[in-house]
Amino acid sequence: MAAGAYILGCSGPVLSKGEAAFFREADPWGFILFGRNIVDPTQLAALTASLRETVGRDAPILIDQEGGRVQRLVPPHWIQWQPPLDQMDQAGPLSAARSMFLRYRVIADELRRVGIDANCAPMADIAMPQTHEFLKNRCYGADVVTVVGAARAVANGLLAGGVLPVLKHLPGHGRAVADSHFELPRVTASRETLWDTDFAPFKALIDLPMAMTAHIVFSAFDEAPATTSELMMSLIRTDMGYDGLVMTDDISMQALDGSIASRCTASMQAGCDVILHCNGDMDEMLDVAQATGTLGADAARRAQAALDQRHAPDGIDIEAAIAEFDALMNVNA
Repeated sequence: MAAGAYILGCSGPVLSKGEAAFFREADPWGFILFGRNIVDPTQLAALTASLRETVGRDAPILIDQEGGRVQRLVPPHWIQWQPPLDQMDQAGPLSAARSMFLRYRVIADELRRVGIDANCAPMADIAMPQTHEFLKNRCYGADVVTVVGAARAVANGLLAGGVLPVLKHLPGHGRAVADSHFELPRVTASRETLWDTDFAPFKALIDLPMAMTAHIVFSAFDEAPATTSELMMSLIRTDMGYDGLVMTDDISMQALDGSIASRCTASMQAGCDVILHCNGDMDEMLDVAQATGTLGADAARRAQAALDQRHAPDGIDIEAAIAEFDALMNVNA
């Protein structure tokens, strides 16, 4: 039978009996972890193993390990990274892409050591003067060429380390002036402007295996958020040409209205492959599972194609990679 068309979180650092029983029954395609789930490497490796045990397969386990404010693995057990935009600025144009490759190759090593094999990166959103502060320093640059180069380096670093990248936020979040965790952003730029700027980095990265939607209205196209817009999902699949696995951004974010169940239904009807639910709330997860069901045929094909890109890490010397990274950053400090 196909797995559930959803990625779910859990409530704490140890899987409860109730959560384990629910995951065995609901069989989510994958899991996602947050700071509430993390104590130290030994505990985290045990948690990832127990999550996979509940579904009886090597399910993907995701995390948001961007660096800066959005970093779930933190000192003293893991490296603290600068916000991506700060690193790009410090590295300078000649070293920026290489520094991002090294950064995410080291992050991939940190993740794989504790059983995590997918990272919600790269960000292909363009930083603009009006970009909301929750997003701005998480971006890689202010123009298409810079963002594409850095995002490709991030994806390559993760893949080289055996970690699947998740491209976000499709088809572009940078122009939004509201935080979609709390309200629905509305972008009024023209179709031509969006294709030339916001959408362009994503079109250049359509070969990446997985992507995450943006809970944003692009009024030049539709009045529904991209996540729940059949028109926007058609644009992503047909005009942009993306055939990877598309997951929603967190379905519990307040940019979306209606119940959790209605949000799931609308997202799936629009053309998303997988619902992402992050907060570990059991009642909400029950609603997600009931409303969403299992992977459809196309979604299952895309999901398997993504998993087929998982492989053993390359043979890089991590200490040497860190030393090279430090040298690049110190030269340009």
